[in-house]
Amino acid sequence: MKIFSPALSRLARLRYWRIEHWLASPEAAQREVLQDLITHGQYTQFGRKYQFADTFSIRKFKETVPIHEYEDLKPYIDQIMAGEESVLWNTPVEWFAKSSGTTNDKSKFIPITKESIQDNHFQGAKDVLTIYYNALPDSDLLTGKGLVIGGSHQVHPIKDDIQYGDLSAVLLQNSPFWANLIRTPELSIALMDEWEEKIESLAQSTINEDVSSIAGVPTWTLVLLKRILEISGKKNIKEVWPNFELYIHGGVSFTPYKEQFKKIIGPNCNYIEIYNASEGFFAAQDRVKEEGMLLYLNHGIFYEFMPSEEYGKPVPKTIGLNKVELGKNYAIVISTNGGLWRYLVGDTIQFTSLTPFRIKVSGRLKQYINAFGEEVIADNTDQALSKTCMEFGVNLREYTAAPIYMSDKGAGAHEWLIEFDENPKDMNAFTISLDKNLQALNSDYEAKRHKSIALDMPIITAVKKGCFHEWLKQKGKLGGQHKVPRLSNERKLLEEVKHIHLES
Repeated sequence: MKIFSPALSRLARLRYWRIEHWLASPEAAQREVLQDLITHGQYTQFGRKYQFADTFSIRKFKETVPIHEYEDLKPYIDQIMAGEESVLWNTPVEWFAKSSGTTNDKSKFIPITKESIQDNHFQGAKDVLTIYYNALPDSDLLTGKGLVIGGSHQVHPIKDDIQYGDLSAVLLQNSPFWANLIRTPELSIALMDEWEEKIESLAQSTINEDVSSIAGVPTWTLVLLKRILEISGKKNIKEVWPNFELYIHGGVSFTPYKEQFKKIIGPNCNYIEIYNASEGFFAAQDRVKEEGMLLYLNHGIFYEFMPSEEYGKPVPKTIGLNKVELGKNYAIVISTNGGLWRYLVGDTIQFTSLTPFRIKVSGRLKQYINAFGEEVIADNTDQALSKTCMEFGVNLREYTAAPIYMSDKGAGAHEWLIEFDENPKDMNAFTISLDKNLQALNSDYEAKRHKSIALDMPIITAVKKGCFHEWLKQKGKLGGQHKVPRLSNERKLLEEVKHIHLES
């Protein structure tokens, strides 16, 4: 593998001119992307319905094509899964990424085309390396192996030449040969479905490898790293893998976990956040020391941004890059070379920079608490929890929160279930501090907490270890790409986890 490493490193470094090209003309890059998408789409059933052959402007595109959620596109997706061609995209769809929704139990099947694999997912991954080498030109990243903690890598047939699996499976099956030279574990372990066994096998098989990077969701990565330290008897991961230098994370906010990782990994480690979903590879952090992910603008995806207050309106408005503002919540609407047209992803983002365009994920459209006008989003709770945990010297594993609605007995409140490594010694003091920190971050929550007229003090239960793990298992969502919803306006999830806590 080391024979190929210098060549791969040089290629990664040399590719930066491609990024500079679209950084210099972001809006022009996006217009070119849309033009290419419509050119492909005009020959499809969807394109004929919405007159793509006569669509020559962004305005016409937005006026003609309505915004779609998954259920709106599902009839088209069902046709493709039945073997029909040129439905949403004009080249064959041979793969689907199965994505189980986080707000319900239904699975989503996202079409994956050869264009979305090559020009989006793979190009996005290569650009992560290019951006990293540009930021740290003396890095030796590719002299070691990358440990990828994906989901289940099993694939399943739908029809002849059509298969589905989670995104990890699809990308693994389509990876170029050189990717296997710089990746660990071996295929037999990557193919394992049972996650408890998989973590053990990952630990045992990689502990003696020269691992220089890890990519994975923070929660599962922590489980693996702790197991590796148990086996090795070492104090931190840098003692196990001396050449380790990079952790690539995504899927959930890193804020509540950052201090734990610094302690477990050890000194001189870099952290990069990526925004990669079944629907597309959207962004990656380009400045190692600063928050914000560079929005990929030339990777087969055309973006629109819906102000969050527009969600639910009959004809919601969207804006382009030229009108976005810093710090405002937008839902992402995408049109992609995978055949998704004006598709509402469900995530909300905020822009952290406009030159160039950098973003952070602030939450989910359907994951928030706004029972009393407090408009609390996951970014608020992640930051408040992180600060409070640091104050009390504790680490959390998982959490979720939901409202207790007003009754004749008094004001409402927020109820939290938190799974700690070790519980705070004074839970009442922890609750008071969390409430104070959340008020400092969210003025609407602060207003509703004023004199406890609308909202009482939060109620926090420290649940037993393993409760969230068991909830995921019961839902069939145990694995690297599944995550616990942080916030909900409904109490269903919270009550299910609380039941597991009380029964265990």
